[in-house]
Amino acid sequence: MKRASIIIFFLSVCCLSVFGQDTDLQLARQYTTDGEPQKALAIYLKLFKQDNESYYPYYINCLLSLKKFDDAESVTKKMQRRHPADNQYPVTLGRIYTQKGDIGKADQVYDELIKNLPADPAEISSLASQFYQAQNADYAIKIFQRGRKLLNNDRLYSFELINLYRFKRDKPDLVEEYLNFLPENASFLNQAENALSGIFEGAADYDMLKAALYKHIQRDPQQTIYADLLTWQFLQQKQFDQALNQALALSRRQNDDGNSIFELCQTLISNQAYETAIRGYEYIVGKGKDNSLYIPAKIELINTKNLLVTSGKYTQSDLLSLESDYSGLLNEFGKNRNTVFAMQRLARLQAFKLHKLNEAQKLLEETLKIPDVRAGMEASCKLDLGDIYVLNGLPYEATLLYEQVETGYPNTAIAQDAKFRNAKLAYYMGDFAFAKGQLDVLKAATSQLIANDALNLSLLITDNLAADSSGNALKMYARADEQIFAEQPDKAVAILDSIDNKYPNNALYDDILMAKARIRIQEKNYTDAVTLLKKIVEEHPFNLWADDAVFMLGDIYENRLNDKEQAKTYYQKIITDYPGSLWLNEARKRFRLLRGDKPDAS
Repeated sequence: MKRASIIIFFLSVCCLSVFGQDTDLQLARQYTTDGEPQKALAIYLKLFKQDNESYYPYYINCLLSLKKFDDAESVTKKMQRRHPADNQYPVTLGRIYTQKGDIGKADQVYDELIKNLPADPAEISSLASQFYQAQNADYAIKIFQRGRKLLNNDRLYSFELINLYRFKRDKPDLVEEYLNFLPENASFLNQAENALSGIFEGAADYDMLKAALYKHIQRDPQQTIYADLLTWQFLQQKQFDQALNQALALSRRQNDDGNSIFELCQTLISNQAYETAIRGYEYIVGKGKDNSLYIPAKIELINTKNLLVTSGKYTQSDLLSLESDYSGLLNEFGKNRNTVFAMQRLARLQAFKLHKLNEAQKLLEETLKIPDVRAGMEASCKLDLGDIYVLNGLPYEATLLYEQVETGYPNTAIAQDAKFRNAKLAYYMGDFAFAKGQLDVLKAATSQLIANDALNLSLLITDNLAADSSGNALKMYARADEQIFAEQPDKAVAILDSIDNKYPNNALYDDILMAKARIRIQEKNYTDAVTLLKKIVEEHPFNLWADDAVFMLGDIYENRLNDKEQAKTYYQKIITDYPGSLWLNEARKRFRLLRGDKPDAS
């Protein structure tokens, strides 16, 4: 019983001692936070005397913060003599010399550590880690490099060195490390690309990567990972033709099915490099019908030609050639659930570009008779057919299709789209009360684009009916709007120009400017569109279309006229002058990217 009491007594004393040390440590930390390091030092000294090894780091850091270098050196040397095998003390001693300004002495200490480094992977990693924790990445790198030599393996410590080079932003060494690492670790290619794009700052960095790649390719021409990385490098610099040439050379050498070319073409399309993508798809199609990618490549080839034609200025012969391509595709593969998408795109081409409304209507009516078509595709075809019914003077048939889609897909984006198209149909027909009722519901749509369009159209109706309750001028404007939708610009302009003659002093002046701007954009006449939009901004800065005009100017300057500085000016104007605009978030995102901010990781 007496012995048990003694044990309990000693345990209690130990617990009180540990509790007291923890309390002292917290107090010392608080003194440091409060800017009273001298008071903290007194406590750390007391703790150090109680337990040298546990409190050494705290005590030394405090000494260094007070620039008591001689005291720190003396204490560290004593600890080093006491624990000669523990590398933390010479590492700290070198740190003391560095902060004291005696770099030569620090290097002597560190070099001695490297010289005596054992061929032990655990010791190598431990010492490198201590250097890194001491904020000395350079010597951590030297330790790993020395370790490679000692262990006679140049592939060791690649992850560690890659992370250190990234930390130091040492681009040349990071590139070399990745180029040595990737041949045996091809699955890390995407990680390497992300790491390099995160640290590279311009063309000079990518040119440095290209030069390094060429050297490695000369040494090891059979190593395909270098060719893949070179293709990526060309893409980053938007040298799309060279990217495709590099990928084609590799594909020919491997005599593969062209899958990498197919994937590259998707990237080229997203960068609007349509002509280059067409060349890639033609290569795959040229491999013949037995190739597994023949059908998807032929489909994407025609789709890309469609994008090329409709994204720029085109001639009637361009449109007819594209129509022939789609017809040829349908003749080759038939009209079935797998080619409905081609039927839909051909119908859009015929309706809105070639104005062959009856042929387009017939083709889309055929799609709705094909069994087992994917639900989303069927709904999309119904909406397009509804639009063609509108243009063909069949409004009730159009309404029926819009309502089918709206009720068939409740609480979805496509249902909201159908509702908006139905509202626009009512607006075209002059039924403004019904249109406004539908539009007011859509102002809360989850799609920002639909919500914005619905809000604008609702306000257009409200503002102009308030100025003219008969709505006669607005009815003419709606007919012009319908011709813009039908891509009949001459008819639309003729109606717009006649509104003022028939209804002088109407309230549609800025609306007409916006309508004409949209026509010019439709015609790819961006210079005239800019003039009209600027007129809205300058003469009607508080009216309905002002923030839309500002955003559209930013978009045209950024994506059509390649004037990034002007684009930034207009995006910033949205942020500063129109904080309530529905374009605010998009304008802010684009402004930051143009300013050079890194995009969010998400």
